[in-house]
Amino acid sequence: MEQQFRGCLPLVTLRLLPLICLVLGACGGPGAVGSAAAVECAPFARALTGVPLSGAAADWWRQAEGRLRRARKPEVGSILVFRRSSRLPDGHVAVVSQVVSARRIRVMQANWVHHRVTEDQPVIDVSAQGDWSEVRVWWAPSGEMGKTDYSTFGFIRPDRPIGRDRLVALTPWAIRTAASGR
Repeated sequence: MEQQFRGCLPLVTLRLLPLICLVLGACGGPGAVGSAAAVECAPFARALTGVPLSGAAADWWRQAEGRLRRARKPEVGSILVFRRSSRLPDGHVAVVSQVVSARRIRVMQANWVHHRVTEDQPVIDVSAQGDWSEVRVWWAPSGEMGKTDYSTFGFIRPDRPIGRDRLVALTPWAIRTAASGR
């Protein structure tokens, strides 16, 4: 009987954890579900970084050509640009908040989890070449790394990248700005 109880408790806890996180609006740890915010990724990233780009997130890579530096390696404050796919018809953008290792970063982003801004969400490079052309993203509702590989263009570097502490401090303002359409 005791063995059965030990086997059930983690399963119940794991099943309830995503629901608890969504109800509370935040959980500690990697990829925590953050602030409820009905903002899209592109306006949030623009407000947070100050890049002069607009429109669909996937179009930012082309728009940045000749205007902003583009790179294959992450740097705090740079913007990871996802390509269009069936799951991401407009692409996606996320701002790098921490470089953990050559193949691991953490990002701040809006709307990866519907109507949520997430902070320090893990992203890993799963590309064969280690060039960040394919990534996996933490899925907070399940409490684990996502299983889908997403194609990316690379990283856009704002003219004045800012550090993690400043990104965190600017997040509430960026949410308000993105929500207001400015």
